[in-house]
Amino acid sequence: MKAEAVAFLTENDFVHAVRQPLPADASFRRYTRLVGGPRPALLMEAPPPQEDLGPFLRVAAHLAEAGLSAPEVLAADPRQGFAIIEDFGAHTMAQLLDAGAEAAPLYLAATAALARLHAVPPPANLPAWDAARMADTAAATFLEWWWPAAFGEPPSEAIGEEFGLAIHAMLAPYAAAGFVHRDFFPANLMPLPGRAPPADMGLLDFQDAALGHPAYDLVSLVEDARRDVDPAVREACIARYLALRPELDPQEFRGAMAAHAAQRHLRVACLWVRLAQRDGKPHYLRHGPRCWALLGQALQHAAAAPLAEFLDRHVPPALRGNPAGLEAEAA
Repeated sequence: MKAEAVAFLTENDFVHAVRQPLPADASFRRYTRLVGGPRPALLMEAPPPQEDLGPFLRVAAHLAEAGLSAPEVLAADPRQGFAIIEDFGAHTMAQLLDAGAEAAPLYLAATAALARLHAVPPPANLPAWDAARMADTAAATFLEWWWPAAFGEPPSEAIGEEFGLAIHAMLAPYAAAGFVHRDFFPANLMPLPGRAPPADMGLLDFQDAALGHPAYDLVSLVEDARRDVDPAVREACIARYLALRPELDPQEFRGAMAAHAAQRHLRVACLWVRLAQRDGKPHYLRHGPRCWALLGQALQHAAAAPLAEFLDRHVPPALRGNPAGLEAEAA
């Protein structure tokens, strides 16, 4: 551990805690469990300039004000990228599901927390997660990484422009400016059975929150890129969400889900290629087949027609998967 991190722990009375590093994810952030300190806690390291601790601190405060469970911030040094935060425990929703826990109660509790999250006014100064931004992020994985790996050369400028127009045409009808977590899925959720709903589901990894359409988050939950979700559970969650937010039009919302699902599944399917090639993390490619299958389902909805038509013109169905040269790495 760097001397600066040790000094931060010393300043906040955690220097004598036993340090247990937690598995890293696809970001630059690192977490260490601190055992035996003043209280159960985690050291969060978000090293600048790759990471900015400020958004995490601001969104955590917003979630607490909304009656939801975000880790309490016990100490923070945004300049160096250090924070000591509340430890929600050892088991995420994803880990509980992997261990055989009943899925429906966990997903429905997560859905209730999500409905509350979306129902309250968002905090100020969140970035946009709109059609333009989503077109850019999809292009950054699909065109910059997947396309050259699949076709052996970068796409033409005309292809890039056509792709951007297709994403924009698909998403523009569903413009909205509500709070979007952007990574609302079981690995970022912590069941807290001692708390009253909807605070019984702890929220993590929310620093990339933005202003967009709430359908994006529900898609992230019930069409998880990293695990299969029982269709019956998916439908139960959508029904619960709509019941908790009666102001929404169900048909419009389902159209928004399909459009946002198409963008998300394409972007994430191609993100696995970037993680494999740029970051040396080929194990993420094992999620590619699921993401491409979910994309295929989303493309069947009329709301996703602009993207479906683009892919039909330029990407034959046989190529819609991990690029052939990377298949061995996914094993």
